[in-house]
Amino acid sequence: MRILLVEDDLMIGNAVLDLLRSEHYAADWVRDGVAANAALVAERYDLVLLDLGLPKADGLQVLRTLRARRDTVPVLVATARDAKGDRVAGLDAGADDYIVKPYDTDELLARIRALLRRSAGRGEPLISHKNVALNPATHEASLNGQPLALSAREWAVLEPMLQRPGVVFSRAQLEEKLYGWKDEVSSNAVEVYVHGLRKKLGSDFIKTVRGLGYVIPRE
Repeated sequence: MRILLVEDDLMIGNAVLDLLRSEHYAADWVRDGVAANAALVAERYDLVLLDLGLPKADGLQVLRTLRARRDTVPVLVATARDAKGDRVAGLDAGADDYIVKPYDTDELLARIRALLRRSAGRGEPLISHKNVALNPATHEASLNGQPLALSAREWAVLEPMLQRPGVVFSRAQLEEKLYGWKDEVSSNAVEVYVHGLRKKLGSDFIKTVRGLGYVIPRE
């Protein structure tokens, strides 16, 4: 899952960015409203964590512009503006949820997970296929019902394919799932993580489609 963090405070931004990445999310961070608008036009995100008090363009303006384009990406407003009128204004502008700073990180993560599940049409967070299951809410994985240790990047590569068995993902599509992490994505990053997943899940769980990419077969 890829999240856009829109936050102008350096201390908060760095802390939240580290938190999101520690929870297996790929995250990009911008610090003003103009940069947020540009990122939301150029890229596709699974969720936006949006501050309201931004330089160059207010967060409410960013939100209204986003919804005017009929973009339905979930938006969680996180701001120090705690007056009832501010909360109402944010929700009326198109926010899906609202959390007031300073917030508890566990609550923040719970709200993010809830919005992501809702947007995916899943009330139950479990993603499973054959003998492998992922729980995005707890970031637990299992193989044949037994706990399975996955690195954050192995998870990032496996999750989209497990959600859509039979769909071929190109290397570029899978690299995009790794984008936004602190380290640059190397040219053979996807191959490295697919190799690691095959060692854990079995050599036939992820198939290579020559010239196209990778797929988890339906059967």
